[in-house]
Amino acid sequence: MVKKSALGRGLGALINDIDDVQAKPERDLSNEIEISKIEANPYQPRTKFDEEALNELAQSIKELGIVQPITVRKIHNNSYQLIAGERRYRAAKIAGLTKIPAYVRMAEDDKMLELALVENIQREDLDSIEVAISYQRLIEECKLTQESLSDRVGKKRSTISNYLRLLRLPAEIQKGIREKKLLMGHARALVNVDDPKTQLKIFQVTVENDFSVRKVEELVRNFNNTNGEKPTPEKAVALPQEYESLKDHLANHFSAKVDLKRAKNGKGKIIIPFTSDDDLERILAVLDQMKS
Repeated sequence: MVKKSALGRGLGALINDIDDVQAKPERDLSNEIEISKIEANPYQPRTKFDEEALNELAQSIKELGIVQPITVRKIHNNSYQLIAGERRYRAAKIAGLTKIPAYVRMAEDDKMLELALVENIQREDLDSIEVAISYQRLIEECKLTQESLSDRVGKKRSTISNYLRLLRLPAEIQKGIREKKLLMGHARALVNVDDPKTQLKIFQVTVENDFSVRKVEELVRNFNNTNGEKPTPEKAVALPQEYESLKDHLANHFSAKVDLKRAKNGKGKIIIPFTSDDDLERILAVLDQMKS
């Protein structure tokens, strides 16, 4: 049995057929490039670097050197552009290095962006919003579907969806996540509140009182129970027999208890509950089969 790469499915899947899109990387770790000939990656998804952590890495580089080479692409005869490894690149400059070990690849801009985003998601300690933005850019700029993105980064589609939902939160809350005022669990609970003003109120009281994730989930549940949409007897409409049959058919198809609601004006919704992330994956797989 072939042993799985320690890099995870995502990066391995991306570089598995790398010869089709780029030249074979140089493997001699003693091959070094002058730092002055390397320019930063314009597609770098990380926008903030911890200065203290960079200085610590720079000190480590002074003492031990760079264990893992950066990755660059050649753009002119004597110049290069960074693809991945910006923390190492920045720390090397702080450490006063004039040269840095590097793999050289020939990559087009779209492939370069994909390489940089996937490498960062796999290896860097990005905050939740940076991860979400990276996922969104991979979908929008690299034309990936959530399914193909799932294969690239080795994450479940439900996990990717949870990150993308964070980008619907008000900017103040997103900033709070980036400043580590909220955990991912807090943010996931807030996404379940539709009203942005209420989201901000819960966010503010959470930060002020240092509420746990469980406490925020309780606040959100209480809000939804008291303010959620409750059909009145006038709105409730008995389903015609064909709708009842459709509901039973969907329940059998998805192996789940499906709820179908319909108002007098013909509008309605189909609700397919799931019990876990794995159960959601199963339902999504059924939907994918229907599309194909």
